[in-house]
Amino acid sequence: MSLGGLRYAKLLWLKSILLFLLYSCHPTFSRPENNIEETVVIENVSNEEEDEELIREGSNVQLRHPLLGIERLKIFRDSLIDKRIAVVANQTSVVKGVHLVDTLMNSGYNVVKVFSPEHGFRGKADAGEHIESTIDEKTGLPIVSLYGDNRKPKPEQLADVDLVIYDIQDVGVRFYTYISTLHYVMEACAENSKRLIVLDRPNPNGHYIDGPVRDSSHRSFVGMHPVPIVYGMTIGEYAMMINGEHWLRDSLHCNLWVIPCRFYSHKTHYILPIAPSPNLKSELAITMYPSLCLFEATSVSVGRGTEWPFEVYGHPRFPESDFCFVPVSKPGAKNPMHENQVCYGFNLERSYVRRKYEINLSYLINAKQLLGDTLPFIIQKGFFDRLAGTSALREQLEKGYGAKEIRSTWQNDLENFKRIRSKYLLYP
Repeated sequence: MSLGGLRYAKLLWLKSILLFLLYSCHPTFSRPENNIEETVVIENVSNEEEDEELIREGSNVQLRHPLLGIERLKIFRDSLIDKRIAVVANQTSVVKGVHLVDTLMNSGYNVVKVFSPEHGFRGKADAGEHIESTIDEKTGLPIVSLYGDNRKPKPEQLADVDLVIYDIQDVGVRFYTYISTLHYVMEACAENSKRLIVLDRPNPNGHYIDGPVRDSSHRSFVGMHPVPIVYGMTIGEYAMMINGEHWLRDSLHCNLWVIPCRFYSHKTHYILPIAPSPNLKSELAITMYPSLCLFEATSVSVGRGTEWPFEVYGHPRFPESDFCFVPVSKPGAKNPMHENQVCYGFNLERSYVRRKYEINLSYLINAKQLLGDTLPFIIQKGFFDRLAGTSALREQLEKGYGAKEIRSTWQNDLENFKRIRSKYLLYP
């Protein structure tokens, strides 16, 4: 072995000892035992693939791909033997081109059903569209919709299940309903004494925290918990917070096991390999989503029914400009706002900065000013308040507050949330 190779081997050996001592003394982390209610698994290097990644990290080579929870099957596979398994999944529950359901079934595990969230198992349905339960053509498994009238698994739907695995890509925004589905799955598992395994995934908006914190009078399916619009946590960390803060009905506690990512931090720039829903088709859309989704309760289009959903915004009565778009009905965007009308507006790709660190209120303020006092702006006040998590933002916009003035009213609640959040972080 070369001198350089010996140095790297020595560094790796020392780092492994340090990691072992660190995690064995850290109160947040524990190893799986038979009778614990909540487990987060952190383990030392145990295969050649992870050895190689650590060596690259020790060599100051930037890691391109975090290791996802779904890629760490070896950690929990013994817990799946002879178990009847339900999977909460959609089109994002994939690693290296293979769906989690196929991975489990190909490995001989007994998957008995799939629960699917908003947009369905294949992720093609419109936002808010009613999803019917059906049969998956490829596997023959029953697919139970957890959207519409059946948002929480019923006792009879869990009667033939021993444990549930949740693996869905989140985007780190309060009104994105996959965390609401997570809440109801946790609650159902707690009520029916089923263990839940959450396979963690990076959060593409996990590097910042911003927006008004939802108040108690605006709880809804697009605002289940008292968190800001952008909360800066992975789905595994969020599940631990739901448990730890007793947000389930009657303060129930879910028997939760989180399989964390490796080689990930909240500063990691993670680009999603698969669109998490039909209208978040690009990195730009996912980045702009926290700022633009509030337009969904206004008369302004965010480009649904075009090639640029959540990358643009516009209105037929905005002043004519060199950029316009025409929304048309298409899969994932049936009957879009201002269908077949020319909308003048703004292409945000032109001013795109790769990473955002706060919600941009200038889009809402600008749109309201362009429409003036003669045209309606916020046309669904109740829905706007549910998205914002408070009526204060709507009232501030109606009174003509500026962005800086609005943002100042969030700060105390944000600081309180950060203190809560810090108790559940798995990653720096």
